[in-house]
Amino acid sequence: MVASKILAACLMLASQTYSVPPAVLVGIYKAEGGQVGQEVLNTNGTYDLGPMQINTIWMPDLAKRWGVSEATAQKWVRDDACTNVGVAAWIFKGHLDETGSLSKAIAHYHSRTPHYGKRYKSRVINIMKDNGLIKTKQ
Repeated sequence: MVASKILAACLMLASQTYSVPPAVLVGIYKAEGGQVGQEVLNTNGTYDLGPMQINTIWMPDLAKRWGVSEATAQKWVRDDACTNVGVAAWIFKGHLDETGSLSKAIAHYHSRTPHYGKRYKSRVINIMKDNGLIKTKQ
């Protein structure tokens, strides 16, 4: 219970910090299904880290921004819920700024490959609907 309250607070803070809709961050969190400390190997040799499943492809950029080693950046992203969610919001905001589209930004969070991104976007939107985060047209 305490962990979920902390994660909720982190989601809200990240949403405000990067001016992204909190409902979308919750949808992504539920779609990703990750946990603090989790490291999932991908078929391309990268890993997805923590609750928001941040790909290790981001570690060189984050390490440079934070002035730490890539190993330290990876540990922070993997093991700290607020850091993980903050990075997810930063990544999502970058996609939002780039595309100017909430729909495309959700898709790009997962993949720029249209087939994969479209499927992921639908999943996130359905999760948001199922959890009462967005209303469906009637």
